[in-house]
Amino acid sequence: MRSRSLGEADRLVSFLSRTEGRLRGVASGARRTKSRFGSTLELLSYVRIWFYERETRDLVRISQCELVESFMDAQRDYINAVALALASEITESALGEREAAEPNFRLLLVTARAIKSGANPALVLAYFALWTMRLGGWLPRIDRCARCGTELSLLAYAPEGHGLLCSACHLPGQRSISGAALALARRMFGEKLERLAKEPQPAGVADLRDYMLDAIERQLEKHLRARLLLNRYLELQV
Repeated sequence: MRSRSLGEADRLVSFLSRTEGRLRGVASGARRTKSRFGSTLELLSYVRIWFYERETRDLVRISQCELVESFMDAQRDYINAVALALASEITESALGEREAAEPNFRLLLVTARAIKSGANPALVLAYFALWTMRLGGWLPRIDRCARCGTELSLLAYAPEGHGLLCSACHLPGQRSISGAALALARRMFGEKLERLAKEPQPAGVADLRDYMLDAIERQLEKHLRARLLLNRYLELQV
């Protein structure tokens, strides 16, 4: 999910294991020209990894990597690269170290494969953010008002840190989220991303993406670096 230089020739790597959760390890010699790791440590590479650990150390030692699937070509497109960087940053920030999180592993892999296949990044990020909220136990009800229980349909309102509100319960100045976005969210709980990506872009995609990313930032209590890049890109497209 992330790596940085360590010493003269090594890399400090943060990676997500299907069974062991998020780990950090040292890949000795990974920055050398003829490193045995090659391109296996690039962002979001899907790899088979061998590592060992010692009881007295937090960092594992990465001894070997075998590339299963690469997403480097997809990242040559700027918006795709930003979308994948954002998914990686959210996953790393949301998961504690050494906490088994296979659903998050599968979600990240599905997200990367959708971007690689040419799916709309806005749709993919909306799906990823929605399911990250649900897997984290952070998602409020999206079908009924959190205050009076009225069914939400055409429009809902999102106060800070609470569930969605209907038009009768909201206060002036609270941000609205469209009924189309809520309907799309309900579809995403019952349909695979691959199927949604084959259809014309549904209404409410950007609205759902932005609402869920806002909610994730509130939960993490920080601004996501990759989202700043996403916002700048979107501003230039207007």
